[in-house]
Amino acid sequence: MREALDRALNQLLEETLRMLSLVREMTQEATEALVEGSEAKAEAVIAKDREVDALELKVENEAIALIARHQPVASDLRLIFTVIKALTDLERAGDYAMHVAEDALFLTKEPPLKRYVTLPEMGRKLLEMMDILAKAAAERDVALARKVVELDDQVDGLYEEITRELITYMMEDARTITKALTLMRVARSYERLGDHLENIAERVIYWLTGEVYKTPEDIY
Repeated sequence: MREALDRALNQLLEETLRMLSLVREMTQEATEALVEGSEAKAEAVIAKDREVDALELKVENEAIALIARHQPVASDLRLIFTVIKALTDLERAGDYAMHVAEDALFLTKEPPLKRYVTLPEMGRKLLEMMDILAKAAAERDVALARKVVELDDQVDGLYEEITRELITYMMEDARTITKALTLMRVARSYERLGDHLENIAERVIYWLTGEVYKTPEDIY
């Protein structure tokens, strides 16, 4: 009985990591679409969002069925509920990657406002967060999960930096407003995507330790 439960739990975790991998692919391709002005890559990201949505429903149903079939103990239940909550965050993260692709598609129609530096850096930080998050979950490593939370602060800093820069562009030249607002929306999508990854990391910490992880910002 225990062996069957362990197999089911491992499969649940593997499929959740597969969903994370899909969101990572979307984020990388959306960033490439933005930098390269690639309509094809942007459209590929938009199409992949349906895969993420389908996988969310599949894994959620499997998690519910697992509870019904087995009698999970407390630590097992923490994993199951971590997965269920993570699914929602991953689905929203995929949505934000899709939003970046949609805005990138719009931006391909005209010359870029400027050479992109900060936005691709935000994209790279998010990929790093996802790589570390996957390793934290696969290896049951609390320290790595905490590292993901720390990296989100860097994404937030980049968001503030690009926002200030784009506001300056709009103030100096009204003709840049449409493009600048679109780029601000891209930055916001990246920032929100990072927040969802941080949520998952905090839930991984709870799964592994049984303690609710709070950052100083959460406390104050």
